[in-house]
Amino acid sequence: MSQIPDHLPVHVSVVNEFPEDLYQAMREFISSHPNWDQYRLLQAALAGFLFQHGCKDRVVSRLYLDGLFQRDPATTARPISHN
Repeated sequence: MSQIPDHLPVHVSVVNEFPEDLYQAMREFISSHPNWDQYRLLQAALAGFLFQHGCKDRVVSRLYLDGLFQRDPATTARPISHN
């Protein structure tokens, strides 16, 4: 994936086993941050790991930055319309 596609990439389901303590920490984080879910958290974590360890793929960089700066839609400022 060396180019940023015009559409979202196909999603792949991944099954993984976590240590119970890590899973509980993830559940606690998600329950106290309603704008996060397990999919967003794992995607942000994986993209962050790859980015911080030298991955230069633009899609990974974009996913990493989106994970950092994605805001809750209820609190995001809306553009002012000039009617």
